[in-house]
Amino acid sequence: MTVRIVTLSENTANFRFLAEWGLSFLITTDNCQILFDTGLSTTVVHNAQVLGIDLSDIDKIVLSHGHADHTGGLHEVLKRTGKKVEVIAHPDIWASKYVRLGEQEFYAGIPFQREELESLGASFNLTRQPMHLGDGIMTTGEIPMSTGYEEVDPNIFVKQGDSLYPDPLTDDLAVIIDTEHGLIVVLGCAHRGVINTLHHAQKLTGKKLIHTVIGGIHLFRASENQVEQTIRALKEMEIKKIGISHCTGFYASCRLAQEFGDIFSLNNAGSCFTLP
Repeated sequence: MTVRIVTLSENTANFRFLAEWGLSFLITTDNCQILFDTGLSTTVVHNAQVLGIDLSDIDKIVLSHGHADHTGGLHEVLKRTGKKVEVIAHPDIWASKYVRLGEQEFYAGIPFQREELESLGASFNLTRQPMHLGDGIMTTGEIPMSTGYEEVDPNIFVKQGDSLYPDPLTDDLAVIIDTEHGLIVVLGCAHRGVINTLHHAQKLTGKKLIHTVIGGIHLFRASENQVEQTIRALKEMEIKKIGISHCTGFYASCRLAQEFGDIFSLNNAGSCFTLP
């Protein structure tokens, strides 16, 4: 299987591309083309145009979770697809999500009504279970919290009535691509822990070898202990390539670069990964 992953939206950008706080990947395999997340606003549409990518060729859209920086570009993307498109996600993407920054709380959920997106062609397929997207490619479904050191960011909430409660981010999911070289795991934010996610990918596929991990690892507010435990676990897995960005954070990114050398890269908007 040939796999091509183009980063269409990310916090930083290569020359000619636009950046914003968000994430989006176009995953192309031998049999399907999947848009994984849609960035915060218009960067996906702009950067796709720079690359000469026709968004109407997308077969499916997968949303990693319901935060605006991964779903905010969906409206503009749907306007360009010009057809009915299956949008795969967890039911909790529609929860009323908030983030606390200092003493202030901000709405951080999907910035559109479901009916508006459906009028543009979105056909939502909401499930808690893993879903096969094509030959050798699937979503993780809900990710169990299996490690003792990974936890969901305590500054993230869900609103029920007039009260805010800690958001367990059960809607957090990743995409797994099973290749002859090993697994490729594409992350949104890995809110429920990158190591939890990788363990779950191994269990779902029955494959131990992970070739590539690409996407966001939500470590920018994590403790030093969590960062170091994560590095230790990644080393034990003997991963061949780590392309990390978005919510990983400066400190964690520097530590990963120190520990993994040429295996590590910052994955920016406009970056393209291919295997083989």
